Amino acid sequence: MVAETVVPDRVPEDSLQPGYDEKEPHNIDMDLKSEADSEDDRITDLFSSFPAAKGVEYEPNPLTFRAVIVGIILGSLVNASNVYLGLKTGFTFPATMFGAIFGYGFILMLTKALPNVPLLGGKFGPQENSIVQAAATGAGGMSGVFVAGLPAMYRLDLLSDDPKKDFGRILTITLVCAFFGLFAAVPLRRFFIINVARELNLVFPTPTATAMTIRSMHAVGSGANDAIKKIKALGIAFIVALLIICVGQYADGILHNWHIFTWFYVWGGYKTVGLLGIESWGWYVQLTPAFFGSGILVGLNAAISWWGGTVVAWALIGPLLVHYGECIGVATGEGKWEGLTRFSIMTGVDQPGYVPSPRYWMLWPGVMVLLVYSLIEFFLHGKVVWDGLKFALRESARSINNRLQARGHNNAFFAKQAAKADADGGVEDFALADQQVPTWVWVTGTVGAVILACIVTEVQFHMNAGLAILACILGVLFAFMSIYGGAVTDCAPLTASAKASQLVYGGITKGHFDVKAAQRINLIAGNIASGTADVSNSLVSDFRVGFLLKTPPKLQFYAQAMGTLVSVFLAPGIFVLFMAAYPCVFRPSDDPAEVCPFAAPSVAAWEAVATAVTMPNIPIPKTSAYFSIAMGIVCAVQAIAKHFWLVGKREKYREWLPNWMSVGVAWVLGPDSGYANAILFGSITAWWWRKYFPNNFTMYGFAMAAGLIAGEGFGGVINAALELGKVSGTFKGTEIALPGAECDQAVGTDLAFQNFITPLYDDLEASIRALTEQENQTKFPKPKPADPLNAYKDDTRICHFVDQSDDRNPMVISTSAFVLSHTDQLLLFAPQDWDRDRIYSRDRTQYPRRYPTPENIAGGTGAQAAGFFSTEDLHRAIVLFYHLVYRRKQNTVWTGRVPASTTIKFSGYVNPHASTLPDNLRAPR
Repeated sequence: MVAETVVPDRVPEDSLQPGYDEKEPHNIDMDLKSEADSEDDRITDLFSSFPAAKGVEYEPNPLTFRAVIVGIILGSLVNASNVYLGLKTGFTFPATMFGAIFGYGFILMLTKALPNVPLLGGKFGPQENSIVQAAATGAGGMSGVFVAGLPAMYRLDLLSDDPKKDFGRILTITLVCAFFGLFAAVPLRRFFIINVARELNLVFPTPTATAMTIRSMHAVGSGANDAIKKIKALGIAFIVALLIICVGQYADGILHNWHIFTWFYVWGGYKTVGLLGIESWGWYVQLTPAFFGSGILVGLNAAISWWGGTVVAWALIGPLLVHYGECIGVATGEGKWEGLTRFSIMTGVDQPGYVPSPRYWMLWPGVMVLLVYSLIEFFLHGKVVWDGLKFALRESARSINNRLQARGHNNAFFAKQAAKADADGGVEDFALADQQVPTWVWVTGTVGAVILACIVTEVQFHMNAGLAILACILGVLFAFMSIYGGAVTDCAPLTASAKASQLVYGGITKGHFDVKAAQRINLIAGNIASGTADVSNSLVSDFRVGFLLKTPPKLQFYAQAMGTLVSVFLAPGIFVLFMAAYPCVFRPSDDPAEVCPFAAPSVAAWEAVATAVTMPNIPIPKTSAYFSIAMGIVCAVQAIAKHFWLVGKREKYREWLPNWMSVGVAWVLGPDSGYANAILFGSITAWWWRKYFPNNFTMYGFAMAAGLIAGEGFGGVINAALELGKVSGTFKGTEIALPGAECDQAVGTDLAFQNFITPLYDDLEASIRALTEQENQTKFPKPKPADPLNAYKDDTRICHFVDQSDDRNPMVISTSAFVLSHTDQLLLFAPQDWDRDRIYSRDRTQYPRRYPTPENIAGGTGAQAAGFFSTEDLHRAIVLFYHLVYRRKQNTVWTGRVPASTTIKFSGYVNPHASTLPDNLRAPR
């Protein structure tokens, strides 16, 4: 199994794949042949169906209940995993090998445990195994839309403020992408697998390897024993990865992320500040099983390119930009952690005098590299689209000619085109007419999906039917290119599909729609086009597995359809789960100290392109634009030289070229070396393993990689559920060995406000329920002033929340945190210079005068006032806050009602003139 390209960045198109040498295009499967029994017929042609392995019985009906159910379960697991992995780095992985190996194990277990039970027991063969894999691929698809285009729409405020409110709209757009791609894949099977596979040398590396693996597992002799070994390797890798991700969150600095430079800084007595600079640029080691596994699969070229791109961006260009004042970082540490800086801020672009962060500056060269390289490759292989168009016309002519002849009529034009269709070269298709997907099924389905697309886009997204039809046409066009790219290099160029669609719609909408409408159309059309191409590519790859194993395509299609139907409901549900657990993905925080656990580089790239092609003035720094243009030219020259000059004897030099898709990912991802280090280590391990223990690698390599990838992804889903339940590492874990772990533990006297600070937040659900239950009551119990102070001191989550002065909806924070946050406002802004829209700020320039406090307890207007309040201050401010709210919300719930918009920050209450304040400020009882 290899990494698929997800919009905008799957492991690159020109990478060397496992066991696949570009000098010998068929070598990917040669190692697998040794797994078959020595008496089997040797496989001499990878473009024809495989001969049946000796001893394997005929399968009258491989489409079984157990195969479909097991496949859907395994595919659902991969689907959930891919949402997690895609949001982390923009990469997703297919269910192909995972479904084939684990599916074999599950059904073999059923056949042994329940041999005579209807639907579950009975014989199990390779064709049924391919049905398991087909159902798994159908159920495991559609994650690409949810790790790129949709989150980008939320970041641009094109949908509501909460994905849960949009579940219906998300469901319908998923339905359009999934089923249009499903039906469009049917005619593409004949073109790519039968007609042009031999002519264009379309090996389909991963599907071919999967078919070989399935065949060898079912072979009589050592096949079953080898299969058990693969299953054990996959299962152990899956469990290990799951444990690393789920358990590691509770001691992140020890079990998951190794911040080595922070360790040396601490061991050196907090003196070598330069080590914090290295830490700030994202240089650390992450124990990520998924990307170690992907390193095993993608080869050294892709891995070294990614790591090299990381070094160039975040060890050379980024520091130089900061040194010369072209970019800035935001300090996030204080005290002994004062050297910590964040260089990945992406907000404030529209503010006057904006100075970009290094990540924002590098975003545009990264997007340019992804865009130019993939599009140049796309257009250089445009002949495939022309061949496909001719094929479609001739097939249509043959169908019409057959109907005319059946009625006793003849037409010279249709007869001539039908003859050309019959004369087209290709390989023999084992499937008879009754084993093919009926024409009326895929034609009706395709037309129905287009009609549904027109209705959904018009009613729910205000995009007219003509634009929807164009998106579907582009989807088919991009499917051609994606399938071709996947068949040759094992990596479909879906990046090109997404970006080309965004460019087309950017041109169409320019000057005809307002910016928000243009961005909405741009992203919806991109979702449809790239989603269609993604699904079609996956399903044609499945057809390739079935073709090699002689599984009737009609049965494969039905299994794919059932799996796809499940994915339509599952993928949106998983997406909503992650957005609820990690709202920072679609609503990034302005707080520089808050780091989202999901970098979401695909989201950033989609957002950037949508902004660039729709805004009147593109907010790109000039120096970044110049560098982007230069890198675009370099990428274009390399792609052209590779296609026209590095051929024949010079083709061997291609493997030394940088993989610009990997480089682009590194630049868009931001200052984070964790994934680059992991994928490099995985690829080096695979190179060493394959070189010195080739048979052992053949046996365990693919299986172990598949288990590591799926295990981490599923662990991420579990972590999201734990996050929602407030029992994740965020709430129950330790920050030991993490940079700045002691930032919230202030040192000083008990008069200082920071003495009450340790890390954060509170039991919000109980407070919300209590508030909801008593919403219509005239009274609500107020905490005594000492209660919030004690909560702040004792509850690490509350104290962190208040110290950061989060601007989230006051209804989703605890009572104590709510009180203390507003108390901060009073201390900073009352009674002078009150502004109801002013939010809490640690910027000393934002509050020249504050609530009077004696100088000897950190009062006054000096520098110390920026970071410290006294206990006396807090007590008085809490009481004042109670009185102000009571005056404003007479006889109603004391905390006020839910704000009209969740974007409202902590607003003021009244202008507290002395004449309106009560004389007695004692604490209410």
